[in-house]
Amino acid sequence: MLQRLKHFFGTALLAMIWAAMPSAAQQPPGARGTEGDFVVHNFQFHSGESLPELRLHYTTLGKPVRDAAGQTTNAVLILHGTGGTGQQFLQPQFAGVLFGPGQLLDAARYFIILPDGLGHGKSSKPSDGRHAHFPQYDYDDMVAAHYRLLQEGLGVHHLRLVMGTSMGCMHSFVWGETYPDFMDALMPLACMPVQIAGRNRIWRKMVMDAIREDPQWQGGEYQEEPKQALRTALDFLLIAGSAPIPMQKTLATRDAADKYLEDYFRTRSSALDANDLLYQVNASRNYDPSGQLGKIKAPVMFINSGDDFINPPELGIAEREIKKVQNARFVLIPASEQTHGHGTHTWAELWKQYLAELLEKSAH
Repeated sequence: MLQRLKHFFGTALLAMIWAAMPSAAQQPPGARGTEGDFVVHNFQFHSGESLPELRLHYTTLGKPVRDAAGQTTNAVLILHGTGGTGQQFLQPQFAGVLFGPGQLLDAARYFIILPDGLGHGKSSKPSDGRHAHFPQYDYDDMVAAHYRLLQEGLGVHHLRLVMGTSMGCMHSFVWGETYPDFMDALMPLACMPVQIAGRNRIWRKMVMDAIREDPQWQGGEYQEEPKQALRTALDFLLIAGSAPIPMQKTLATRDAADKYLEDYFRTRSSALDANDLLYQVNASRNYDPSGQLGKIKAPVMFINSGDDFINPPELGIAEREIKKVQNARFVLIPASEQTHGHGTHTWAELWKQYLAELLEKSAH
């Protein structure tokens, strides 16, 4: 069942669906990383709210290398999607393709940083106790928090590469605009560099409305998870992340599809927290890098896939907007039996050649 879900959705969206951490048995040998926490004191949010202590969890692989001036030369920041965690990138389809000996991001050569975003994983989030009184964070806050983690927590003042998937893809564009001299290269995977509107906004608002309008939500102070709200959320997450070609092939009969759906809800509902999910989806509300794309200085390799429900290629947005970036390339991976819908971003074998091109182009 787990392998079928991975094939349909990809690891990042699976993390959004049931917030599962990969076990040691699922990870490539030597790729388990070192976990840590950094606390930012009196963190100020763009909303005007603040937290006296903001905990940021992270996983690292490898060790930093510094030049004569003390600046890190080999740090790579990899950013997860909505509902995910940094540890999702330790799965074989990602780490097993990129982090091993002689591979593109060999952990013996690079200092790889896999943070849990604000509101996600083991970083500070509503379900820690503040519930709906947690500050209303947005993507700018999430990027600012990671900037503090790098600068103050890890002593990293420059990045060889920023790579992000889904929400992390959007964060990559925010990083490039906000801190244009901080990185040598950017690789956003599976997003659009524009305001979230149209169908993408509609399915997100449906998820948020389902939570807020469920009487069991009780303004965020529920004693038990609002079951109908989470059922609706899982409905939309399944459709948004599905890969139609492998799903049609694997669930080739009505009964197979029905059985799959039954199993999906039975095993996934209990792992979601309504407040955490609401905040995670709502964080995208004011994202819109389109007007500042010209500020990006680093070379950009921007990749989407042809079977992505969330970022449909027929809109032509990616091709149009990437022209605003002075040193960028956009690649659309055609839909096939090998792609994974929105989750194609986590299957590195499908796009590692473009990462190799970016690393070579941005070397200095």
